[in-house]
Amino acid sequence: MTGESASPLVERVRARLAASAGAPSPVAVAALVREESGGLLGDRAVLAAVRAATDELAGAGVLEPLLRLPGVTDVLVNGPASVWIDRGGGLEPVDVRFPDEGAVRRLAVRLAAAAGRRLDDAAPWVDAGLPDGTRLHAVLPPVSGSGTCLSLRVLTRAELSFADLAARGALPGAAADLLRQAVRARLAFLVTGGTGTGKTTVLSALLGLADPAERLLLCEDAPELTPRHPHVVRLLTRPPNVEAAGAVTLRDLVRQALRMRPDRLVVGEVRGAEVVDLLAALNTGHDGGCGTVHVNRPADLPARLEALGGAAGLGRAAVHSQAAAALSLVVHLQRTDAGRHVAELGVVRRRGELIEVAAGWRADGGDCPARDGLAALLGARVPT
Repeated sequence: MTGESASPLVERVRARLAASAGAPSPVAVAALVREESGGLLGDRAVLAAVRAATDELAGAGVLEPLLRLPGVTDVLVNGPASVWIDRGGGLEPVDVRFPDEGAVRRLAVRLAAAAGRRLDDAAPWVDAGLPDGTRLHAVLPPVSGSGTCLSLRVLTRAELSFADLAARGALPGAAADLLRQAVRARLAFLVTGGTGTGKTTVLSALLGLADPAERLLLCEDAPELTPRHPHVVRLLTRPPNVEAAGAVTLRDLVRQALRMRPDRLVVGEVRGAEVVDLLAALNTGHDGGCGTVHVNRPADLPARLEALGGAAGLGRAAVHSQAAAALSLVVHLQRTDAGRHVAELGVVRRRGELIEVAAGWRADGGDCPARDGLAALLGARVPT
């Protein structure tokens, strides 16, 4: 670029655009670029400056193309020269750079404002959902010692049907038939697994098997569940505004959903105090309820529920007692080199005053001490 460097020019254009009302059009940005440069820039330089200015004021800026890449689930920024993405095969660096630390910080602050949240020296981190459903997390220095850090989790709608999953090999062996029977029997279940195992996708597909006459109440942070079902009512959480007021939590949604005559109460991801209300609901006649929980092994579920319930003020014995009465089945997923698939169907059963999850069916043909228990729940023989 000829004449003065782009950064001061872009900074002046950005400041003028930020002070104007409404979203800037490319024509308006180009006019400001030519005005601020004194008409000394050529067409190519003007185009570059226009892109630089609009990147800082629209969408996710230079990260926007990354968010639109097929299969991308996460975009991570560790500083102006360190940008990474995950598109299902692990983290990989990308050739995207910010001009400086200030540009990363401005993007983080602007995205936080778009989510109705504050991000500054007094509030140096934020965790919020953007209007398009993308999950934003940002940390400012000096809390972040490597510069402003941004984490963007892309909203992935679970649009695969049960038949789609079966065709892709996600329901190996007898899994498809057993899961159909579980939904038909209106068993209360949780879909479990680690990060990126497809919990939401499988839950959405299973809900599509529910009787069309049933009314499904979905409680979520973002609209990820898209079951192919004729009667779906969706409730969404809301973060607090800049005055730290007006928040709507998953626990609030579960309580409201119970007053809306649900046939199935669904919590997209159980990760907090809402577990208390969900377990209570499943113990008071709301059969067929379900949700997802992040655990690495089915056997870890009781400890996870215990931790969540304890944080909400429910004692250990009460958590186990409620879970034993409320839950019947655990659908556990794994992610391997061969893809994501249902690895185990676990039966929730009592062990003294506590609960345990015992395998009733396993994709690898391993030992299943609860095979008879699973057969009793489904009213059908479980294959070996």
